[in-house]
Amino acid sequence: MKIALDPYMFRTTPLLELPALVADLGYEYIELSPREDFTPFFLHPRADDGTVKAFKKALDAAGVKVAAHLPLYRWSGPDEDERQAAVRYWKRAIQITVDLDCHVMNSEFNGRPEAASLSEAQFWRSMDELLPVFERESVELRLEPHPDDFVEDGLVAIDMIRGINSPLVSFLYCAPHTFHMGGTTPEKMVAIMEYAGPLMTQLHLADSYDHTGSSGLRYITNPPGNAVRVHQHLDIGQGEVHWDLFFETLGRLNFGDGEGNIMTSCVFAWEDRARESSLFMRQTIDKYVSSW
Repeated sequence: MKIALDPYMFRTTPLLELPALVADLGYEYIELSPREDFTPFFLHPRADDGTVKAFKKALDAAGVKVAAHLPLYRWSGPDEDERQAAVRYWKRAIQITVDLDCHVMNSEFNGRPEAASLSEAQFWRSMDELLPVFERESVELRLEPHPDDFVEDGLVAIDMIRGINSPLVSFLYCAPHTFHMGGTTPEKMVAIMEYAGPLMTQLHLADSYDHTGSSGLRYITNPPGNAVRVHQHLDIGQGEVHWDLFFETLGRLNFGDGEGNIMTSCVFAWEDRARESSLFMRQTIDKYVSSW
């Protein structure tokens, strides 16, 4: 099992300085998330082959490896032109991933919840084009349900992944999305993890408040009834995810025995103390893992 850092809070750090920073924070692995100068949100990758080679050299010098590459594209969006563009972006991102000596990518279902059936059709159309590329390059894909995607529920996401019917595609459990994916009680959180079983190969670790708490009045938007999704990516212990039960379940499911399994610290809330947050997360994850 690998423990990685999503360095999004350090996205203004020059690209070639990022590996040394990650190593200095105590991580041997990085989950490469969108950056404006490399693979930006929803746009074609900006990195040319020279940039990729220079970044790989910096990674090697720092003793850091890319555990996973996380691109975000509108590959399930209802607009067909955008979907076709997203597939092109995906193909370049896959090539970059392989050039970085990484064979794991993770992403979201994307699409629109108010157009779920159309978004699902677009998703399958994109998978028809991309799955052969993943297979040719021996790259694994880990998918997560995300608030405001056409798949938000954890159990539905797991069934969708099973429907892809590929050993290369598996489930990513994002802890700060727990209360949006149906884990509104500790028991339901555990049920999602158990339902995934060995299909759960990657975790995003950060805390969040239960937006359904206090009779749904924990967060108030005006006008009432806005179709918004509210969650946080906080340090472990700052929200309401039941972490003792979370890690106890991981231990029972033998998550740590999976050689390719990944835990990623993905706190986004504290750019003013990003270093302290990243160090705290590494120490806290190590403490929980050692309790297994």
